Amino acid sequence: MVGRRAVLSAAAVALLLAGCTNGGHGEDEATQKDTAGTSSGTAGSPTASGSASASPSASSRPYTLAEAAAPKTRAEAVAFVRGLTVQPDYFGTGYRRRDPYELGPTSWAVLGEDCLWRREALPSTVLASLTRSFVRPGTDGTGAVYVSLTVTVHTSTLQARRDMASSLDEPLRCPQERLNATDTVQKMTSRGDPFDEQRNATTDDDLTEFGQYVVDGDAKPRRFDWFKHRLGPVTVAATVRHAAGESDEEQTALTDAALTGVGYVTADVDRYSRDRASATPSATASTAPSATPSTEVKGAGDE
Repeated sequence: MVGRRAVLSAAAVALLLAGCTNGGHGEDEATQKDTAGTSSGTAGSPTASGSASASPSASSRPYTLAEAAAPKTRAEAVAFVRGLTVQPDYFGTGYRRRDPYELGPTSWAVLGEDCLWRREALPSTVLASLTRSFVRPGTDGTGAVYVSLTVTVHTSTLQARRDMASSLDEPLRCPQERLNATDTVQKMTSRGDPFDEQRNATTDDDLTEFGQYVVDGDAKPRRFDWFKHRLGPVTVAATVRHAAGESDEEQTALTDAALTGVGYVTADVDRYSRDRASATPSATASTAPSATPSTEVKGAGDE
């Protein structure tokens, strides 16, 4: 666990569910869907980049990335997102890289006017966006669970805040969002909280959504979770597509484990900011996180 501020517990998830209002989710829903399959990567234990010792102690300060320390060019932003370690077991046991594994870093998913998610080139307000996808194969009569995590570097904190606001608007204009040729997200409930609100004890801002995704031909909807955190000009977002046949207890455990994985990454971003702030001028030339860069390279497909 990365401390109270980095990980939402199951109890916190229950509070979020109890307080949900209509809202929206961002670009990362579409990155998760139509690239089914598994990968050959093996899971290791979380590295020091995600350990409690690497994160700031619980205090009144959120995890954040100072705009002055953030990447300023596309090349710097690409190095930054690739340098963040994201291991399969950040999200729980049994996960491995999905095939294809990476999506980006020069494109992202956009919800069109027709309510279909598509990959598009990055706008001028975004420097880089990288998604890594994972799967936990089905066992004992339950299906596979799919998790994706996307880190996006915006040109400024203002642009990142606008992206968060846009995410809240999406389900209002699209009550049903088509993820790909076979999957639809619906009945999403959400909330957004800045750090100074009681429900957010982690980052500058966060959005949380829960709802359903429906696969054509399947009679029973499955649970869909979506989380998005802002740290200065950077957003960290994750989706969880639950398996058919899960119990309520299993759903809660999977959601909580996914939030733990998000916590590891937000702690890494925060440490990068603190390292940059304390570095000498000669040391600030490096734009990759100080933790050992991940050896994983991604390549997820279009939605």
